[in-house]
Amino acid sequence: MDDNLSNYVARAAQSDFERARRRAFISDIVATLKGDSNWLISFEEVQKMLPMQGQFYRGLQQVPISQIVGSVDRYRDFDRRFLPTQTHTRRRWESVDRATLNDVVLPPVQLYKVGGIYFVKDGNHRVSVAKEKGAEYIDAEVIDCPTRVQIPAISDQRDLIQLAEFARFLEQTKLDKLRENVNIRFTSLGRYDVLIEHISAHRWYMGIDQKRPVEWEEAVLDWYDNIYLPLAKVIEDNKILQDFPNRTAGDLYLWIMDHRWYLREESGQDVGMQTAALSYDANYMGWTRKVVRTMRRLQMAATRPLVVSAQRIARAIKAAEED
Repeated sequence: MDDNLSNYVARAAQSDFERARRRAFISDIVATLKGDSNWLISFEEVQKMLPMQGQFYRGLQQVPISQIVGSVDRYRDFDRRFLPTQTHTRRRWESVDRATLNDVVLPPVQLYKVGGIYFVKDGNHRVSVAKEKGAEYIDAEVIDCPTRVQIPAISDQRDLIQLAEFARFLEQTKLDKLRENVNIRFTSLGRYDVLIEHISAHRWYMGIDQKRPVEWEEAVLDWYDNIYLPLAKVIEDNKILQDFPNRTAGDLYLWIMDHRWYLREESGQDVGMQTAALSYDANYMGWTRKVVRTMRRLQMAATRPLVVSAQRIARAIKAAEED
């Protein structure tokens, strides 16, 4: 290669690395201010938390770089966007970049696939350079590592812990083997243990009602088919999730079941799931949602265009809070 061209490519690679490091620095500041995680996910941590059911070689594939979220052993050398965070990666990073600038065909990277996401076994610098160059896909030899839970995405350690809790719940209940498309999710940690308590209590009451020992599997199915799914349907049919943004049907299931217990304690008699769900919605939806609903009712009731004054808005807010 001509010396001038070689020097030009070397300077270009140096400039690319320095730009990538600046972007990594800014990205880290933004993530810190937002309170977000900016690190790649450790494959070793995933292995510890999510029991895997073997490894299966899937051959050469084109993998979306956006779905590569972690690494086996370099998860501290690159951030979540695969930007280099350490200066000791410079030599290798620039070497890969020079090869790319010279149109050298590099060998495919090696990736572990876990659900819908990937972890780099070999080729972290190649992934980093490709992403910095704007590539959307990369050639990879893929090793599939199936688990009991579906993994559409993991954004941080908290998501990983939640998936581990869900996997443990499925291991205890075998619900994914007994029913298809089981997808009970929560927005806070420790909630699957509460579900196990619900199933245990349900099993106990079943034994009393039927005057016989009830097997665990039977209790799991009866709880899922006759309690969880019917309440989830009530939540869906009445569009209750719209009143609780960023929450899940699992969240509402637990809250409504607690609310149903309090209603029973207050009234001295049991109430149906729909009554409990609607009562919970009416009492605990955000006050802004109450105002919107009240104003919509006023608009619908009007026979002419409604001109809303400050006093009328105040009365609507007061009525919504009392609703």
